[in-house]
Amino acid sequence: MPRYALKIEYNGAPFSGWQRQKEETTVQGEVEAALAKLEPRAHTIAAAGRTDAGVHALGQVAHADMEQNWTPFRLSEALNYHLRDHPIAIVACVEVNEAWHARFSALERHYLFRLLSRRAPAVHDKGLVWQVKNKLDINAMREGAAHLIGKHDFTTFRSTICQAESPVKTLDEITITEHPVAAGIEYHFHLRARSFLHNQVRSVVGTLERVGAGSWTPSDVTTALAARNRAACGPVCPPQGLYLKHVLYPENPFA
Repeated sequence: MPRYALKIEYNGAPFSGWQRQKEETTVQGEVEAALAKLEPRAHTIAAAGRTDAGVHALGQVAHADMEQNWTPFRLSEALNYHLRDHPIAIVACVEVNEAWHARFSALERHYLFRLLSRRAPAVHDKGLVWQVKNKLDINAMREGAAHLIGKHDFTTFRSTICQAESPVKTLDEITITEHPVAAGIEYHFHLRARSFLHNQVRSVVGTLERVGAGSWTPSDVTTALAARNRAACGPVCPPQGLYLKHVLYPENPFA
């Protein structure tokens, strides 16, 4: 069966996350339903990341096994036609070998979190950013983030329902940038690692926001990390500012 890699973009607001659920609308469920319109049978696709409810994607990657030999262009066009009623788009499609796996072949995931600081309500970006009213201290947030880089036990920064076998992860990058917008500032948090724990990114950003707001000191982040206790974490920020931006593979299948 020919295998195809799909790069998928979606707005996560109307979905109960990526992963198929029996009685909920999910991104995986809608893409599989679109595949079934092309080849009427049960389809199961695998993805690089299982984003939570409300989380968006700029570069989710999945693979699908088909019975027919489709040209990648025709397959992506057909899927986008059947996905037209949903905020989901196949932005790239390519045939890959049968050993290639969207999840297990990935080397790292790159997440972006958008945090808008301004008093006026977000209009055009409503549902696409997390908004706070006060300006944040970016240097303090960068100092706090530096304590999280490297290999650590991230028990403090993972959900209590996380199913990962170990809380130990290596966080390769946290870069924070600021971008002036009308009547405010948008902060971008870029986090990069081979894999993440459930709610790890939102827990980290929520904690760093507290540092930026002055409620925590940068050294408090070290204390929270060392506690290895979920109760020591700052608030978990809402999902609407989070995007799965990019997935890295040994060779870029979409190049």
